[in-house]
Amino acid sequence: MSDLRPMLAGAAGEFTSLIRAIGGGYPDHLGNPTPCAEYDVRALLNHLLYWGPWLDAALRRRPAPEVTGGERDVDLMRGRWADELCGLVDDLVGSCAGPGALEGTTKFGGTEMPARAIAQMVLTEWVVHGWDLARATGRSMRVDPATAQELYEASLATAEQARRMKVFGPEVSCPAEAPALERLLAVTGRDPGWRVRLW
Repeated sequence: MSDLRPMLAGAAGEFTSLIRAIGGGYPDHLGNPTPCAEYDVRALLNHLLYWGPWLDAALRRRPAPEVTGGERDVDLMRGRWADELCGLVDDLVGSCAGPGALEGTTKFGGTEMPARAIAQMVLTEWVVHGWDLARATGRSMRVDPATAQELYEASLATAEQARRMKVFGPEVSCPAEAPALERLLAVTGRDPGWRVRLW
């Protein structure tokens, strides 16, 4: 079984660099569409800000955050949102690094799950949604091939359930010999060739 901790640390660095670039860029990028069809850039960043504390609480075996309403009901994109999101990423790296953090089970949203699966969810948020944000804003983000392969295999195993829950979109056709990142994107319902179109 692969060690997720170095993968998480590497993906975190790439993801936070991207977030700081978006945060320091043009505000009108926040309205751009993303490959994750139900979100524009602003809504996707709000999604990450909303769920980050839930994932951190699960990994630290703490109660879920007390919130009123779902992610669509709250606006977390205010003030120093980029600093807050990068701080959440640092917290999650720390929560995964502790002894035994990725062993056994924990609760996420009232559901008992393997802690390793929660860490894979975190990694998927940074890699797949990071790719969404990079494509939507005309930026790039490097993804380690071993990390992409780990997430592809994990996503393939849970794809049917994820589609029933509307977490993944319909699978996109992708050659079996394509790079692991492209296969990961396709199984989660994304076109690896997607480019932002603003006109």
